[in-house]
Amino acid sequence: MVAEVMKMREEEKKLTSRKKGTKNFFKKRWVYPAIYLASAALIITAIFWYQSAGNQSAKDEFGYQGDKLGKDGYKNPAVEVNKSVENFKWPVKNEKQAQIEKEFYDANASEEKQEAAMIVYGSTYEPNRGIDITMKDKKEFQVAAALSGTVSNIQNDDLLGNVIEIKHDDGVVTQYQSVKDIKVSVGDKVKQGQVIATSNTSQLNQEAGTHLHFEIRKDNVPVNPVSYFGEPLSSIKEVMKENVKEEQNNENVNGEADESQSNSLDGENKKNDALDQTENKDSQG
Repeated sequence: MVAEVMKMREEEKKLTSRKKGTKNFFKKRWVYPAIYLASAALIITAIFWYQSAGNQSAKDEFGYQGDKLGKDGYKNPAVEVNKSVENFKWPVKNEKQAQIEKEFYDANASEEKQEAAMIVYGSTYEPNRGIDITMKDKKEFQVAAALSGTVSNIQNDDLLGNVIEIKHDDGVVTQYQSVKDIKVSVGDKVKQGQVIATSNTSQLNQEAGTHLHFEIRKDNVPVNPVSYFGEPLSSIKEVMKENVKEEQNNENVNGEADESQSNSLDGENKKNDALDQTENKDSQG
């Protein structure tokens, strides 16, 4: 029993000495700065490790390895975000010397302008669905693409003087009639301003001499090219919508006028019928 008590006292003395040693250790001036520096070092090490792990995971996700993108390279097509929007240009190489020989037939123009925009072929009259361009010196000239696109059709036509058709976006097509020395083929990608042919004559419009008949069509509906020189392709949509509204308004006005005229004719016919009946009664009496 006495031995156990002595043993317990010795353990208490050891514990007390340990506590005193710990207190004396924390009383030293260098202890707390050392603990602070060690903690800061651990925190900074953890931050660097976290960032390094995040960068590695991003590399694995996006596949960036040195000068290559991904294990098999970057397979998606590049998008040209800075691609400039083209505006329609005159379909000739020498724009300064170009002039319009015959204008586009506009249904809303004056009778004088409409008559000037008619093409006379034999005993027939056809409205001009484009513009006829000549040079001031009346000589041959180089025909150029008014807008970049794909050659969709080439037609050898004696009446029209050969035709080149270039397809663009949104159902827009440009046609180049009365040409020769064609320098492109169906399926070719042409750039704006690229020479595609030389001006020529045509049987349809012999009066124009050496010229280019140029058309712009939207969903196979011809529009006035002069309205779109210097304008982007998207502007055709807006004008086409306005033309549709205008035509609808004209149809409504014409319908109302026809209905009014029909009502007035019906009224006159009823009056005439009444007079005829009265005259018949008088003759019978």
